[in-house]
Amino acid sequence: MPDLPAWFASAWIASTLLAGLAGGVLIGLAAALLLLGLGRIAGISGILGGLLSRSGDRAWRAAFLAGLMGAGALTMHLLGQATPSPASPPMLLLAGVLVGYGTSLGNGCTSGHGVCGLGRLSKRSFVAVLVFMGTAFLTVFVTRHALGGAP
Repeated sequence: MPDLPAWFASAWIASTLLAGLAGGVLIGLAAALLLLGLGRIAGISGILGGLLSRSGDRAWRAAFLAGLMGAGALTMHLLGQATPSPASPPMLLLAGVLVGYGTSLGNGCTSGHGVCGLGRLSKRSFVAVLVFMGTAFLTVFVTRHALGGAP
């Protein structure tokens, strides 16, 4: 077996790469199972919006969201990690409102467009993902360089 580069030999990086790979596989599997099993797209904003507004198909939506939150909570418990947010509750509320507005403006969220839409070769989702990613890059740049945030 050849020697691994020094940056890859780090246990932290290796575990991060494996965790990311495992998470991606699980997200893809969940999206595929939902599409094959119920014919539904695993866009979280659409699932949550439907749970809040529709009466006929709430059971699968509630189960999907409970599984999503439960899997995250179980993983954090097993890893012994807590996830307190450094943001204040009003800032978290504002962030949630902005995300909700953005998903309604973009007709979907990153999971719906990025995971499911790109997987279905949707042109609209491709454009949406470009906008999401461009906005994320710009936000990080402004936060770090213009506002003096963390490097």
